Amino acid sequence: MTLIVGLTGGIGSGKSTVGQYFVDLGIDVIDTDAIARMLTEPDGLAMNSIKDSFGQTMLAADGSLNREKMRNLIFSDNNYKLALENILHPLILAETLQQVSKALSPYIIIAIPLLFETDDFNKLIQRSLVVDCEEKQQILRTMKRSKLPENQIKAIIATQISRASRLQKADDIIVNNLDIAYLKVQVAQLHKKYLSLS
Repeated sequence: MTLIVGLTGGIGSGKSTVGQYFVDLGIDVIDTDAIARMLTEPDGLAMNSIKDSFGQTMLAADGSLNREKMRNLIFSDNNYKLALENILHPLILAETLQQVSKALSPYIIIAIPLLFETDDFNKLIQRSLVVDCEEKQQILRTMKRSKLPENQIKAIIATQISRASRLQKADDIIVNNLDIAYLKVQVAQLHKKYLSLS
């Protein structure tokens, strides 16, 4: 069976950058965030269920999910968060399995922001790879990328598994607190390791 690695890390840790470096090395990287976005586009598979559960007000003018409104709602009440997850998670898993079945590289990486917060992927993932950095770097990177205010980013971090727990659960760790060159060296080392395990 092909080795499947779950790539995770806190918000702003650099998962997407690391994922891209694996792509550059010829590895199939499946991005569950991209799948979630696809499912919540105007004609996405999740939109009818979201409309039924949350009402028309959660839709943007083009019929896609109004992400900002939904983000505010799920942070105000955990029941809404669970309701959204119950809609999205089975669909994300099904699409991930589809993409896994078509992947051709020696091993596969699946980027899963909430790998340790849910057990959806437990049967699929054989190794976990955590991208780690200091919380202050997470906040700065996320503010720069998404223009979210600091208090909102801290609220997102608070909903994620703690940094210490994430590191404890990791099979492999990439430290992303220096420069790009250092990041690439770590990816190259893990690439060799994963090839040897494949």
